Amino acid sequence: MKKTVFITGAAVLLLVTSVFLSPGWALEFGARGYYWFPNLYGTLRVDSNGSEGTKIDLGGDLRIGDKNFPFFEAFAGLGRHHLALMYTDVNYADSTDLSNDLIFKSRTYHAGDVVDSQVRVRMLDLEYQFDLLDLENILAGFSVGVIGKVKYIDGEAEIDDVSRGFSEKDTFGLLVPMVGAGVHVGILADILEARAKITGIGYSGNWFYEGLADISWTPFPFLDIHGGYRIMKLDVEDVSDVYANMEFSGPYVALTVGF
Repeated sequence: MKKTVFITGAAVLLLVTSVFLSPGWALEFGARGYYWFPNLYGTLRVDSNGSEGTKIDLGGDLRIGDKNFPFFEAFAGLGRHHLALMYTDVNYADSTDLSNDLIFKSRTYHAGDVVDSQVRVRMLDLEYQFDLLDLENILAGFSVGVIGKVKYIDGEAEIDDVSRGFSEKDTFGLLVPMVGAGVHVGILADILEARAKITGIGYSGNWFYEGLADISWTPFPFLDIHGGYRIMKLDVEDVSDVYANMEFSGPYVALTVGF
């Protein structure tokens, strides 16, 4: 599934570029690398064979602490049309002595047991934005656009009971369409800019939303330095017996090379 989504994204990127390529339309493309400092807040419950699992507090029960991660984006634009492909991989792993009994995938982990736990969420985002209002040639520039996005989420959770010598693991995958809006504001022509975007969707008790905002400085042509903030919220209800409510939020720095 992940390979199919990636190939589809690359094909759409090439198709959109070729279709809209015409004289007088400025073509832009590039890559952006981020380094993110998110805080993790979340709960996780995994049922199995009719047995209801414990609603586990990732920070309180498993002592999973905050970590920092890179994520990456490739983008292209032509006139009012913008396409981006982003990959994010957040991977948390920690060890603790349990303070109370937990049931995870019908297996009971007892208070006092030493457990190693891992929670990993990989996301691939294909995003298209169309600028409804484009004043990039007036003063320092301003634009507002609508966003359509397809997000593939690959989740994985594992708890290893070191004291008793057993381990359980569960995975889930979701393909989620999302909609939203984006804003770009020129503060100082081609030197200092701000942008913000938010996307989301809700259905059948599941909720997904995310947003980011940053200010970028262009010290040299083709190079931007960013400082900003990103938030993601996943609320999953009974997807392959998984119930998850997670929020990742925090500041980031980024570097863009674009042409």
